Amino acid sequence: MANFLVLVPETFSRKEPSNSSSKSRIQKENNQVHDTMRDFPSCFGENGIQVADSSSPSTAKTTQNSVTCVYQCQLSGISCLITVTWTKNLMGQGLSVGIDDSNKQCLCKVDIKPWLFSKRKGCKNLEVDSSLIDIYWDLSFAKFGSGPEALEGFYLAIVFNQELVLLLGDLRKEAYRKIDTAPVASKSSFIAKREHILGKKLYGTKVQFCNEGQSHDVSIECDTVGVNDPWLVIRIDSKAVMQVKNLRWKFRGNHTILVDGFPVEVFWDVPQLAVWQCDG
Repeated sequence: MANFLVLVPETFSRKEPSNSSSKSRIQKENNQVHDTMRDFPSCFGENGIQVADSSSPSTAKTTQNSVTCVYQCQLSGISCLITVTWTKNLMGQGLSVGIDDSNKQCLCKVDIKPWLFSKRKGCKNLEVDSSLIDIYWDLSFAKFGSGPEALEGFYLAIVFNQELVLLLGDLRKEAYRKIDTAPVASKSSFIAKREHILGKKLYGTKVQFCNEGQSHDVSIECDTVGVNDPWLVIRIDSKAVMQVKNLRWKFRGNHTILVDGFPVEVFWDVPQLAVWQCDG
């Protein structure tokens, strides 16, 4: 299994604050973002964007396709992370929503089971430290591509103490009617995305590295089977931006590239090559 992590904090694009208290707050949020880049919230386990080899018996039994997006928000003045994970396996599509505080403690987590066992439309009301968290979703007419993430025809809304914190999807009018609120801008910032895909050596996706940035085509190609010199190549918009040769010796590492003027940290880990190397 090869694991990859490609992240850019949205906070890199923020303007420099004028007063010391704002500087301190934003610095703390930036530190939280950088921590997130190396360790996704505690509600969810594995790290990074992952591409699993479907020919491996050990991974085929346990892995599933998933897309995890992380958003930063303020809840009662406390910086928190909202993690939304879309999954797809033999039982169907699934969805999980988790909220972590700044200490990476899981405040709450809601699992919406694959459609075969649950309704595509619903609401979950939670009480956390005397605060109310409401999670609304409607995936009745959601359209999906080849991956697990819904593309259109849906909404997912998170409300904290009757205040809209995060709204995803294109059915915004329906969401506003459901939660009985006027249209407002989302108070969350998208900061990270992780994809775990069961497949062969080549994987492609579209990535937006910051809130107002353009969408890019990203491809990850990793050849580790039947070659004397395993290699890894990452391309953005068909242009090779990073190449790692001789993965037997460089099976784990990280590298920084620039996309749209922002630093993008790339992490890779190909543990099966390390075992192969030790076994001679």
